[in-house]
Amino acid sequence: MEEIMRRGAAEEYAEWFRTLADATRVQLLAWLARQKDPVPVKDIVAAFPLSQSTVSHHLAALARTCFVIAEPRGTSTYYSVNAACMTALPGAAAAIMNGPVVTCCTSQTSSDATTSVAQNQAQKKEEP
Repeated sequence: MEEIMRRGAAEEYAEWFRTLADATRVQLLAWLARQKDPVPVKDIVAAFPLSQSTVSHHLAALARTCFVIAEPRGTSTYYSVNAACMTALPGAAAAIMNGPVVTCCTSQTSSDATTSVAQNQAQKKEEP
């Protein structure tokens, strides 16, 4: 009999997919992924036909689920894509279907998330 996915992992994946269920968030994430360096929120607002509060709301949701990293710098916040989380996303979809659990960064620092993703990828390679 197959094991049931851990509840904590299922809740984390559900949160990831809820966050990405909004087209504006997907657009923001895709745009940020194409930026070479972290971008100040004012530049993100300038790139989108949305109010500053709407952009900030969506960026906060992406940051809560660790899809983006928010770096306060002086009076502004700079945003960049969390590469560890983006690498883990396909693994999350695979885990839902039939694979091992892959984590990103819920309750973890970014460096912990990178380690966790690397460990999960190594584990996948070892499995038959």
